[in-house]
Amino acid sequence: MPDVRSHFHQELERLEQAVLDVSDRCDRMIGMAVEAVCAGDLELAERVVAEDNEIDRIYLDSHDRWIELMARQQPMGSDLRLMSVILHLNVTLERSGDQCVNIAKMAQVTEGLPRSERIVSQIREMGDLVRPMLRTAVHAFIRRDAEEARLLPAMDEPVDRINRNMYREVVACGPDPKLLEWATRMMMVSRALERIGDQAVDIGEQVVFLVTGEYHEFSEEAFLGRGGGD
Repeated sequence: MPDVRSHFHQELERLEQAVLDVSDRCDRMIGMAVEAVCAGDLELAERVVAEDNEIDRIYLDSHDRWIELMARQQPMGSDLRLMSVILHLNVTLERSGDQCVNIAKMAQVTEGLPRSERIVSQIREMGDLVRPMLRTAVHAFIRRDAEEARLLPAMDEPVDRINRNMYREVVACGPDPKLLEWATRMMMVSRALERIGDQAVDIGEQVVFLVTGEYHEFSEEAFLGRGGGD
């Protein structure tokens, strides 16, 4: 029996490492995708798509290994929680990769269009905000640190603010139809980056669940903390 459990935990560690490898790839992809769309670099956009293909391969492999491990071992307690969180992170990071592809594709469809440097600056700022969010979420998972995970909603606020205000920047481009076409696509980029930020927050919520055994959305935690649960 000890050998069986030892093998289980080795397999679990390998699954966790696969998820961490994907998180590193996602971090790089965010930077590549933002640079591709801001600089109009079509070659870099293609590299993002190729990187996502590798993430998809790892995702499917990890998913298959997860199912096999669950069927053979039927874990309980904290092991079951960790299995659940690994599955959730595998899906969430794969979706983050998909958002990077959505951003990169905007470089392709806006080729040759005029651009607003103000909007470009804001897109770059969003990229510079969401990458540390993803790193914080993953670091909290590695350390099993619920308090670090709870930093993520505050980190997400400026991302949400820029995304909410992006429509004003787009409207300002209205007099120039070509510029407006480009700016409208940048709203989609802004939304994709906002979604990546949300996905980092989601990972943080999973970390808290892993550590405490209780699941609450961070917005719900804040509500309960103000006495809203009475």
